[in-house]
This record gives sequence, C-alpha cells and structure tokens, in this order.
Amino acid sequence: MDLIRILIAILLPPLGVFLQVGFAGAFWLNILLTLLGYIPGIIHAVWIIARR
Repeated sequence: MDLIRILIAILLPPLGVFLQVGFAGAFWLNILLTLLGYIPGIIHAVWIIARR
C-alpha cells in the first residue's frame, strides 16, 4: 500500500499526505510546500509516507 501512496505523492503530493495522516498539520504544510514549489511538496510527501 505504501508504494501506491508514494506514486500518488509524486503526482499529487497533498493527496498522498492526506491518505496517510488525514487533515493533520502535515497535510497543510504539504499544501504550502507544494504551492511554493512542486519538488519540496514531493519530498515532504514521500518523507511523511516513508516515516510512518
């Protein structure tokens, strides 16, 4: 299941984080990072998914 979440995180980083943590602070941080730059959003999303 984590592989699917990582693939989703590469395409839509906030969705990958949402599937992992819901509407927690990490989700909102990921939206901010994705808006500031797509690559930081991907890195954060993969990190959140791999950490849990």
